Parts: sequence; C-alpha cells; structure tokens
Amino acid sequence: MAGRIDARLAELGIELPRPAAPIANYVPYNLTGNLVVISGQVPMDDGRIAITGKVGMSVSVDEGRRAARICFINLLAQLREALDGDLDRVTKVVRLGGFIASPAEFTQHAAVMNGASDLAVEVFGDAGRHARTTIGVPSLPGDAAAEVEGIFEIA
Repeated sequence: MAGRIDARLAELGIELPRPAAPIANYVPYNLTGNLVVISGQVPMDDGRIAITGKVGMSVSVDEGRRAARICFINLLAQLREALDGDLDRVTKVVRLGGFIASPAEFTQHAAVMNGASDLAVEVFGDAGRHARTTIGVPSLPGDAAAEVEGIFEIA
C-alpha cells in the first residue's frame, strides 16, 4: 500500500526517478540524528540535464522555475532512497538551498527557486514550508540552469 506522500505524488502526476549517482567524491545524502541532508541535485530527466544555460539569457524565468521543480523531484528521489522508500517519515522540510545559473545583472532568483519551494508545499503541506537561501552563480555542473540542495527532518 502506498504511503500518504506517495499518494500525493501520484495525485500531482509525479513519478520519482531512480536517484542519480554522484559524479564526484561525495555521497548523495547523509543521515544524522533526525535530519537527512541531500546533496545538490540538478534538473536531471531521463539521464540527462533537461534544462541547461543561464536563466535570464538563454533560459526564461519560467524554464528556470521548471528546472528548480525538477531539482526538487530529484531531491525527493534521493530522500526516498535514504529512507528505504518511506517518505511518510518526513516531518518537515527544514531548508532548501538554490543555485541559479545566471548573469550578474539577473535579479529574479527567488521567482526561479519558487519552482522547488512551491512543490515542497504541494507535496508536504505545511510541513513543506522551509527556510531558504537562493543565490545566482556563473555556472553549474553540466551547464545546469539550477541546482537545489535540502535538509529534511524525519521521524
């Protein structure tokens, strides 16, 4: 029987992908006490980075928002792996960190990161409301348009 969060994902039409393997010398997640820290995830879809380039140049704000949403879906895939498949153990999305590839004059980082933040609340309800940092960066691995990391409280 699917759990509450799996049912919510199905309602939203979201199927979590297989978690991506690390591309360097790090682990995809760390459990410590009642927290799970998930390494930054890029907008991987079907084994490739779905949205590349700089937001505000070759990538629109809407496409950047979609990239951040895909990043959060990939965070959930890593989280499910960390929790042996039981996303119902999540009691709170504590913090999300967003990195938006953009030129120096770009200022709409928050609107882009809302792609991840809005989905956190759609999936977890009030438990999805989180602290957040969003910054612009000149480049990201694989020319990804966005990267999102997260900290989750678990029971």
